[in-house]
Amino acid sequence: MTVFFSKACELGLQSVLFLSTKGKTIYNAQSVSDELKVPKEFVSKVLQILTSSGIVGSKKGKNGGFFLARNPAEIKLIDIVEAIDGLDVFKSCVLGFPGCSHEEPCPVHNKWGKLRDEAFEMLSEESLENLKEKTLVKLNSL
Repeated sequence: MTVFFSKACELGLQSVLFLSTKGKTIYNAQSVSDELKVPKEFVSKVLQILTSSGIVGSKKGKNGGFFLARNPAEIKLIDIVEAIDGLDVFKSCVLGFPGCSHEEPCPVHNKWGKLRDEAFEMLSEESLENLKEKTLVKLNSL
């Protein structure tokens, strides 16, 4: 269980990483579901969100499915997070206090701010291409 991203965002990250290892091959939601061991309906919903954002492409019909719409080197992890969860997690108080700021900090404001900034930087730097080999290793262990 993570605190940082929604389950949909986690699945979106996993699905797009999976698709990035497959080139332009088209995978239907059932195949992605089987590979990631998650419900097909959830995969379909998340991939449709990513299709509207232009990260994933889709083809309708009997041999239809989903594929990566852009070059894996051009897609950063932050793009997927933004498409599904938005970027508010990087701007809001981790404890949920309204009005949390540098002037009126919550109890963990300074520590969280540093972690939040580091997480945002890492997600902004890592492309799907950079993570392809590690993704393959992980997928083979599922």
